[in-house]
Amino acid sequence: MTITESTADTATQFEDALRRADIVAAELRATAAERDRANKAPIAEIELLREADLLQVGEPVAYGGSGLNYAQSQQLTRRIARGDTSIAHLLGYHYAQQRIPHLFGTPEQADALSRRNAHFKTFWGGVQNPRGASGLELTREGSGFRLSGRRTFASGASVADQLSITAALDGDLVFLSIPARREGFTPLGDWDNIGQRLTDSGGVVFDDARIERDEILGDDPLTGRVPNAYQTLVTPHWQLAFVNFYIGTAEGALEEALDWTRLHASPWETSGLDAATDDPYILELIGQLQSEVRAAALLADRAGDALQHALDIGPALTADQRAEAAVAIAEAKYVTTKVSLDVASRLFEIQGARATTTEHGFDRHWRNLWTHTVHDPVAYKAREVGDWTLNRRAPQFTLYS
Repeated sequence: MTITESTADTATQFEDALRRADIVAAELRATAAERDRANKAPIAEIELLREADLLQVGEPVAYGGSGLNYAQSQQLTRRIARGDTSIAHLLGYHYAQQRIPHLFGTPEQADALSRRNAHFKTFWGGVQNPRGASGLELTREGSGFRLSGRRTFASGASVADQLSITAALDGDLVFLSIPARREGFTPLGDWDNIGQRLTDSGGVVFDDARIERDEILGDDPLTGRVPNAYQTLVTPHWQLAFVNFYIGTAEGALEEALDWTRLHASPWETSGLDAATDDPYILELIGQLQSEVRAAALLADRAGDALQHALDIGPALTADQRAEAAVAIAEAKYVTTKVSLDVASRLFEIQGARATTTEHGFDRHWRNLWTHTVHDPVAYKAREVGDWTLNRRAPQFTLYS
């Protein structure tokens, strides 16, 4: 196969995946308000993603995947967010967690997990949020290990097939990948927040859970090594997911507002107009919000390209190249946060008071975005951008940057 043929085949796979994501998003949107109120575990929603062949898109075509790169997979997250921000959150994290073995694992570990992902359409949950509770500690036991501790937030963990976990071993950070059905692992089922209600993001406890050596990613020795620049792209993976489901939520929320306005909005009594769709104030606001959303989406695309360029360089990536990718994502994170919150806050100015009926659940967009955008303060993203721009000081690697 020539390079041109290979590129054309990838483009076809990408277009097919986008089409499937749009269909799923439409189905999710039709029941989003009802499911948000019910606040049930997202079992049916994950099956919907699985049936649409959206869980294995990043794996090679030869294994049963779609061969998409990471930036392309997160564009699918954006499409799903137009229908349901919670499910886009789960999918975006899933794509990020599937790539961690390729950053930290041995080639054999990464290949085995890729094959399993593609064959079983494995859904990955994450136990990686570094804040809250007592953390997770690995201790050695014979040829294996024991994992104990708790985390306050763990998205999708109770409904996952595979868990991606960060833990401490001998004082160092290590990454694990284990099947979710593990003795000693208990999801607490305590997620009942105002937004992102279907993300299954409650706490989890590990109580002396057995961990085998090959479930810890990487070669021996497991500790005492400093991650290289390429491996520290793990955090931009998550941050790009956030960027895409923020702006996807804004796109979907605005589209819902326009549909409502066309069908139900009434002109103001002193406007002298026959239709609300001719109101100059509504038109001005729609024009403002649409322009901002379109600009933020382009910045999100640029961030995806920047991360993908860094990933394509591979282990030879330099610290400055890593910084350029991280800062591009921080710029997009700042803008998509501001724009999406503005859109979600101003929709009722377009729709009118009748749209505030709880039956429609249009407030879920605002609640979802606020719940997640305070996950890590966006002011720190602006600070990272400013420090790089003015002082050429790169963002410090943490599980947030």
